[in-house]
Amino acid sequence: MNRVYAAALLVGLSFWAGWEWRDRSADLAQSRQATKQAQAETKAVETARSAEHQQSDTLAKIGETHEQARAAAPAVADAVVADLRAGNLQLRDGWASCETQRLSDASAAARERDAAAQRRAEFAGAVVRAGRDADDQLAACQAVIRAYVAQ
Repeated sequence: MNRVYAAALLVGLSFWAGWEWRDRSADLAQSRQATKQAQAETKAVETARSAEHQQSDTLAKIGETHEQARAAAPAVADAVVADLRAGNLQLRDGWASCETQRLSDASAAARERDAAAQRRAEFAGAVVRAGRDADDQLAACQAVIRAYVAQ
């Protein structure tokens, strides 16, 4: 009878040990899978952060270039006004006649003609500055779009 109990106990212990081994093997496989998944997620986050930092640097460079162009814009407009006044630049007749259309050259006093020429030069400078600002802004917008499309 003792042998029967011993055999039953041995079978029971073997069954229990097999069951525990199977559970622990499954737990080990599951933890390995979870570790691989966590490593993949970490790598994906690092890749995304790297791309985000690179894009941030690119956008910062674009912004810096745009701000430099904005700072230089008044100098260009002032140079156009100075060149017009010095006679280095001349406006086309269609442009020049816009301001003096209402005054005929024969009846206008010299002072009025000089004031009109000065206003014309200042207006041309303002138009050049507005055009340059628009061109700079458009170039910056296009650079931002190219940066977003590239990634």
